[in-house]
Amino acid sequence: MSDGAPADGAPGVHGQDPADPRRWKALAVCLIAGFITWLDISIVNVALPSIHIALHASTSDLQWVVSGYAFAFGLLLIPAGRFGDTHGRRNVFVVGMALFTLASAAAGAAPGADWLIVTRVAQGAAAGVTAPQISGLIQQLFRGAERGRAFGLLGATISISTAVGPLLGGLLIQFSSAGAGWRHVFHVSIPISIIAMFLAYRYIPGREGEKRQLESMDPAGVLLLAAGVFILLLTLVEGREWQAQSRWLLALAASAVLAGFVRWERWYGQRHNPIMDLSLFRRAPYALGTLLATLYFGGFTAIFFIVTQHLQEGLHYSALRAGSVSAAFALGSALSAALGGQLVIRFGRPLVAFGLVLVTVGLVATEPAVRLAPGHNAAWVIAGALFVAGLGNGLIVSPNQTLTLAAVPVVEAGVAGGMLQTGQRIGASVGLAAVGPAHGIYGRAFQHALLVNIMFVLAALAVALVDVLMERRADRGSDCR
Repeated sequence: MSDGAPADGAPGVHGQDPADPRRWKALAVCLIAGFITWLDISIVNVALPSIHIALHASTSDLQWVVSGYAFAFGLLLIPAGRFGDTHGRRNVFVVGMALFTLASAAAGAAPGADWLIVTRVAQGAAAGVTAPQISGLIQQLFRGAERGRAFGLLGATISISTAVGPLLGGLLIQFSSAGAGWRHVFHVSIPISIIAMFLAYRYIPGREGEKRQLESMDPAGVLLLAAGVFILLLTLVEGREWQAQSRWLLALAASAVLAGFVRWERWYGQRHNPIMDLSLFRRAPYALGTLLATLYFGGFTAIFFIVTQHLQEGLHYSALRAGSVSAAFALGSALSAALGGQLVIRFGRPLVAFGLVLVTVGLVATEPAVRLAPGHNAAWVIAGALFVAGLGNGLIVSPNQTLTLAAVPVVEAGVAGGMLQTGQRIGASVGLAAVGPAHGIYGRAFQHALLVNIMFVLAALAVALVDVLMERRADRGSDCR
């Protein structure tokens, strides 16, 4: 389907194709897949104490179970987005969900911590194959205000699935036989993934109009990006147990490899199509929106990780009770996300900045809620603070995605969406690794982890304000002309 197809399903103008009548059903299938792949980032949080006992997992093992998923998720987004652009998004979508189903089954059957880490990385890779097809299909099937609503629903799905994950995990652990609950946390993905595969062949269009020629997948670029991010995660996850000099050397090595990745992409991009099209970053809205997403997800994804761990380890709550606290965030996100998708066209980046202010207020209120509220009331007070943060979150994720991808041609939708989501997932993996040990987060350690989250969100707010100022300056310049 060519750029600029009308959004209302009317006959195309200027020779363009009409909107696909199945687009909303196709979106529903995409949202199912988006829900389950994002759910698996947070649902494992409440299962970590059980995994620690059942598999004798170390602190670093548990962090790799969480961060490894987000790391592999982010790594595959760009090449999978390009592959979907050139080979057909529906087929790649189905393959990704099939791999996700197999990896989920393997994770649920893990006999030890090492096997679980490997299968979690495989799960994340499969999710990374599927996710850019979702954003690419939205770019392909929707236009104008409809695209904003579609991204709004995707943003609400991401927010709710991430927040509901700990609650669902707590339910599975609470009502499963002793020692088996954590395995069901992974099994829950299997039937939903199978349903999504079946519906994809029925509702997602298989012929996507113009196809580009087969392009190089830039294997050197993929390896450099993977190595740089892996060394960075290694610095954060394992570095606490090493000498300070070793940590600094790892940090320098990560910086050097990532700098080499940027240089390689610039050189390779002059001759071929690189895995990361750096020319997209010449568009200020795209560059700032991607940076904002990276920083925000560094704080957003880790919120549930540290809160559920503190309630379980520090206040000795059950998995179910700890997970239920996150439902307040999900409720706030659900209330504001759909509205954010409709308001973004009218208010633009200031809407995102306002959402970041609300998230900051909610997170800042969480610390005194934990410190001052009596133990049995702490969950209710934390839930109130997280509700405010959830209201802000719904005004950030989908509006930012809509604004960031607005100027990207449909033919590059998979790659551009993959780059944006790569920033989100890398930010998530770095944020999860940066908050500290998974086992025993309480007291000062919890305060430190929460402060890390707040700093990520404040950095994202600073980027949003820069974007607002640049947009207003450009508007004044155009008025003067």
